[in-house]
Amino acid sequence: MSVPTAIIVVLGEAHLRRILKSYARYYNETRTHLALDKDAPLSRPVKRAGRILCRPVLAGLHHEYVRI
Repeated sequence: MSVPTAIIVVLGEAHLRRILKSYARYYNETRTHLALDKDAPLSRPVKRAGRILCRPVLAGLHHEYVRI
């Protein structure tokens, strides 16, 4: 049995819905998928120049890196 590295405490139905909505957005728009040649299901253009900014997702469980 493995021990989870992060735990989210759900504080009610509305909170759970916000968590699931945030994860779905991260999964479809940001997270890379090997089956899609490291692209996201909702494809986006690659930016090659600019400063890289790190944004926490799901209270810091994941991070999104974007160029600005």
